[in-house]
Amino acid sequence: DLATALNERGQVRYLRVEFAAAVQDFTAAIECQPGFEVPYYNRGLVRYRLGDFDEAVKDFRKVLELNPEFEDAALSLKQAILDKEEKQKRGY
Repeated sequence: DLATALNERGQVRYLRVEFAAAVQDFTAAIECQPGFEVPYYNRGLVRYRLGDFDEAVKDFRKVLELNPEFEDAALSLKQAILDKEEKQKRGY
């Protein structure tokens, strides 16, 4: 389906370090199928890599709302929160 295809294209773009294009694909996949948790997770990973911890946290929380058993999302959420706190402590 279209959401899966957009998610897969986003993953390819992510691996090519084309982060803005990857975020667009993951967002489009979410718009096609809002209940599909995987593109939220993938978009959260990109946002995390970009240091946008607030948005990453939102995406990881949405994944867990849709699928509470998604262990990688739970781990990523914890890490994003820790890194955000560390960034705030260091003042940057």
